[in-house]
Amino acid sequence: MTPSSRARPNQGKPALTAEPITLDEYFAGWPRSRRLFDLLSQELAEIGPAQVRVSKSQVAFYHERAFAWTWIPGKYLGGGTAPLVLSVSLSQQDASPRWKQVVQPAPGRLMHHLELWSAEAIDGEVRAWLEEAWRQAG
Repeated sequence: MTPSSRARPNQGKPALTAEPITLDEYFAGWPRSRRLFDLLSQELAEIGPAQVRVSKSQVAFYHERAFAWTWIPGKYLGGGTAPLVLSVSLSQQDASPRWKQVVQPAPGRLMHHLELWSAEAIDGEVRAWLEEAWRQAG
């Protein structure tokens, strides 16, 4: 038997996927993070339609494709972390000094990571980034 003719263990079986969780389950025990997320959700609702997909590690917003994600650093890192991180996919790098990190996971896609420490951080500049990401995703 050649390696290419060997049966794969999951061949013919449906792929295993994690059970979906609710927003309440995702944010359980993280009320400050939830308040910031709810503010972001309100901003996005005013921008245009977006689908929310919740996984164990993050909450993603989709237009025709994903354009923004949030996650709770305190679930994975030690103390002293922001209550929520917003990651926004843009086609070009934004020069704002507010970004914690900007990485390019694929050509023409730059992920901009912003630590959100308070409601005041969700301002007109953040809304403009979300609008641009939403527009590019549709």
